[in-house]
Amino acid sequence: MYRVTREIDFCYGHRLLNYDGKCKYLHGHNGKAVITFESPRLDERGMVLDFSDIKRVVSNWIDENLDHRMILHRDDPARAALEKLGEPVYLVEVNPTAENIAKLIFDYAHAQGFPVVETVLWETPRCMATYRA
Repeated sequence: MYRVTREIDFCYGHRLLNYDGKCKYLHGHNGKAVITFESPRLDERGMVLDFSDIKRVVSNWIDENLDHRMILHRDDPARAALEKLGEPVYLVEVNPTAENIAKLIFDYAHAQGFPVVETVLWETPRCMATYRA
C-alpha cells in the first residue's frame, strides 16, 4: 500500500455550543490539517496523488472556506451579529469541534475523488483530532 501526506496550515475561529468550559467562547486557533491518501497501486506517473493536485484542490478549498473564518454551528446565536458586522463565517450542521472539522476536510477531499484515508486536525501544538475512513 502506498501513502502520501500533505500538511496544510490555516487559522480559524470557532466556539462550542452546549459546552461548559473556555471553548464556549469565541476564540481562534493556528491549525494544521494533515491529510493522508492511500492507494494499492501508483498511477502512470508513479504517484498515489500529485502533491500539486492536493494543493490546488484541498488547500485552496481550505483557504477559501475555512482560513481566517469563524466556523460556527448553523444555529449559533453569535451568527447574526458576526454576519451583520461582515465577519467571514463558515456554517456547519454539527458542533465545530476539532473532530468535526477533521471530518469536514476529509469529506471534502473524498467528494473530490481523492483516495483520502485519514485527516488529522492539529488545533494546538499539543492537541489533535483524527478522522479515518
